[in-house]
Formats: sequence, structure tokens, C-alpha cells
Amino acid sequence: MIAVDPTPGSAAVRRGRGRAIGLLVARRFAFGVPLLLVVSLGMFVLAKASPFDPVQRYFGARIIGASAERVSQIRENWGVDAPVLTQYGAWLAHAVTGDFGDSHSLQQPVSQVIGERLGWSVLLLAVAFACALLLGVVLGTAAAWRQGGWLDRAVTGASYVLEAAPVFWLGLGALYVFAVALQWLPGGGLADPGAGLSAGQLVRHLILPATVLAVSQAPWFVLFVRQTLLEALTEDYVLGARSRGLPERRVVVGHALRTALLPFLTLLGARVPELITGALLVETVFSWPGIAKATVDAALNVDFSLLAALTLLATAAVLAGNLLADALYALADPRVALDG
Repeated sequence: MIAVDPTPGSAAVRRGRGRAIGLLVARRFAFGVPLLLVVSLGMFVLAKASPFDPVQRYFGARIIGASAERVSQIRENWGVDAPVLTQYGAWLAHAVTGDFGDSHSLQQPVSQVIGERLGWSVLLLAVAFACALLLGVVLGTAAAWRQGGWLDRAVTGASYVLEAAPVFWLGLGALYVFAVALQWLPGGGLADPGAGLSAGQLVRHLILPATVLAVSQAPWFVLFVRQTLLEALTEDYVLGARSRGLPERRVVVGHALRTALLPFLTLLGARVPELITGALLVETVFSWPGIAKATVDAALNVDFSLLAALTLLATAAVLAGNLLADALYALADPRVALDG
């Protein structure tokens, strides 16, 4: 946990900042490894308790004509009838070497499935997150600057509405308006049918999913920036800057906003789980070939090997996002005391 020390740090404390952040990383790592083990074990426990049979899902209707010997052989090869701790122990022994098994639904090694899709998810998440941050800072600042005016009411009202709107609803609405009705943008995939993948094709196909994901995340940033900036505008140093006759733009942007954005850093890590969940739905709606879509496919096909690895990856991403936010906050504000 991060605590804020109201007294400024000394020169010696500032010199030891890097070591303190290093200790923070080490403590989080020591906490994160057992947590990842618990999450991965939980996946196997849930898989064992699940009423869904991966072998039956693999065969589908073909299981009627399959021989009992073939079905039994596959069950033995996959180890689905073994005790859960035996399954988990065998999986963990291979996982520590980077071998997460094979995806039964995609007929590929899990590491290959993740490797082929991770880059597309990172691209979508990075573009959407950057756009959401930009919208949050710009619109939140404008709303606070014109508090009570029509711009403030419009931005705040729209933020509350979008905050409550399900991301899949936004995605389906955008898909209908811009891809079906107006036909301005493609509705999914990385490129048009029959067209090769190029930078132009990729940008056109990225616009809709990235915009929907950004719009679904921006309201929290807008409202947070607006609130913290309104509080900063009442501080003594801001009132002092105004009394010295400084231009209002300089007072707001150069003084109040810089301080208001410090606690904004902590929100970045808190939004990572929501961002991953939103990406899962957006990738499904727009047929974006990323990790999130593979997670949905793994769940629908009872592909526990792939689902376990993807869940582990998502958990690691959430832990890394929170750690990065805390580290950035500690670097930006010397008053922050690192105690966990």
C-alpha cells in the first residue's frame, strides 16, 4: 500500500527513492507469485468441478460414431480423469519451462496461440488507453474550468451515461451505425476480405474497436480529473497565483492541473481489470484476433489448458498495472512513502 507523507522528503530520502521503489517491486513480486499459483490452481479446481466435458466438446456430434477405445485413449492422453492435484502438478511442471500444453480447440500449442494474438491485443489496448487518457484529461479539465456552464453539464452528463452503458452495447451500436448503416468503416477483422494486411487496412479496422473501448473507459478519467481539478482550484497556491494576476489558463494548466493529475496516476492501475474485461467484449464484437477473443473461444470450447494460461496472463497484467501506477505515483510525488 502507498501512504502519503505530508512533509516533503529530505535530499537523503530523494536519493534513496530508487532503492525504495526497487523494494516495492520485490515485495509485490513476492506477493504476486503465490497469487498466480493460487489463481492457476483455482482454474483447475473449477475445471474439475465443471459439468462440461472437454472430450465431449472436442468430438461434438462425432462422438456418437467414435469408438469407445478412441474416446478412452483421448481421455487418458489428456488426463481429464486424473485427480485435480495430479493434473495441476503435471501442468505446473511444464508451465515453469514455458510449456503451457496444447489448445485442444485450436490444435496449437498454447504458447503459440498466445504469441500469435498477444501483439494485436496490446495494439488495441494501447491505442484505446491512450485515447481514453487524452479524452479524460482534456474533457475533465474543460468541465472543471467551466464549472456549472453548458460544457460542464454536457460533459458530466455524457460521462455518467457512458459510465453506465455496457461496452458490448456501445460496440453493437457503433457497429450498426458506422459499419452497417453508414458503411464508413469496416465492421471487424484486420483487413477487408481478399485484401492483404497493410498499414492502411489495419488503421481502418482499428478505428471502431479502439474508439469503442476508449469511450467505454474515458468517463472514469473525465469525472476523476474534473473532481480533483476542482479541489485543486481551491488550494492556497492557486488562489495566490490568481492574486498575482497570472492568466487563468496558466493558473489552471500550469498550477492546478499538475497537482490534480498526481492522484490520477493511481486510477490507471485500478482501471486495468476493467480495460481487460472491456477488451474481451470489444474483440468479440469486432472479431479482433486478440487474446481476449481467444479467451472467449477457450471458454466456449471448454479448452482448459488455454483458458488457464490466459487467466494467468490477465492476472499478471493486472498486478503489473497496479505496480506501475504505484511506482509512477511515487516517482511523481516525493511526499509518497512506500510501505508496501
